[in-house]
Amino acid sequence: MSTQERAEKQVARSGMPGRGEVVRAARKAVSQFAFMLPILCAVVLLIGLVRAAVPPSALGNLFSGKPFLDSLTAAGIGSILAGNPVNSYVISEQLLADGASIFAIAAFMVTWVTVGIAQLPAEALTLGTRFAILRNSLSFLISIPIAMLTAMFVALFGGTL
Repeated sequence: MSTQERAEKQVARSGMPGRGEVVRAARKAVSQFAFMLPILCAVVLLIGLVRAAVPPSALGNLFSGKPFLDSLTAAGIGSILAGNPVNSYVISEQLLADGASIFAIAAFMVTWVTVGIAQLPAEALTLGTRFAILRNSLSFLISIPIAMLTAMFVALFGGTL
């Protein structure tokens, strides 16, 4: 038995993947990434178009001052204009300056990061339609109680609603 054969048997007994399996997995990952790249580019372009069409100052005029309604409105906006957390901080600061409540800002930030209507087609393609719709729906629904709890904690520790 050659050294190569002994090494392959040792790998097989250890449960670790062999070189051939790793190469096949890497090729599959690269081909899947190449398949997803046009979809990801379209998602990024769509998000950019929506962000360019709706300036942050215009979003401040959408809020009524009623906590539940503001949270629902902000959750809807955050779901459509999804992005990374850093951008949500900047937009939330502008919303706060424009008079939005902590309820609205918390709901906006949660849905901005966890719900993505623009990314839904790509997510459905990679993870399955049922899973993508369920995950986004639950994330949207749970954002309202999270916003309420966040606002209560802010008030509890001396912040203003």
